[in-house]
Amino acid sequence: MIRDSPSDPPPKRVLVADDEPHIRRVLVTILENDLFTVDQVSDGDAAIERVREDVPYDFILLDLMMPGASGIEVLDEVRRNPTRLHTPVFILTAKGQDTDRDAALARGATDFLTKPFSPKKLLARIHEILGDAN
Repeated sequence: MIRDSPSDPPPKRVLVADDEPHIRRVLVTILENDLFTVDQVSDGDAAIERVREDVPYDFILLDLMMPGASGIEVLDEVRRNPTRLHTPVFILTAKGQDTDRDAALARGATDFLTKPFSPKKLLARIHEILGDAN
């Protein structure tokens, strides 16, 4: 998504919550190269703090297994927040069992992707859900 003029919309903002530094670096690089503004945290408690702030996130990428609050607890907090009810939440996790997927989707996750992931497919899915032409 290349922005050529000042009249182009501002970049979309994303919160990345993952306890693995390498995964966060990869996600930040992928998203910033696609011109997203990225905030990142390394544990569930920090993710909950960010969700409670007044930052207008266009979407959230969330790991399930993190120190502090779990990804499901963060997802629950997102869905309890009236200003975040419609914020897309992408679960990106190494836990690929159907029960994990079903639980996350039942609690309001928008999509569920497993690690390792294809950066190209991840971006395509993000743009599809956000309704971006890309």
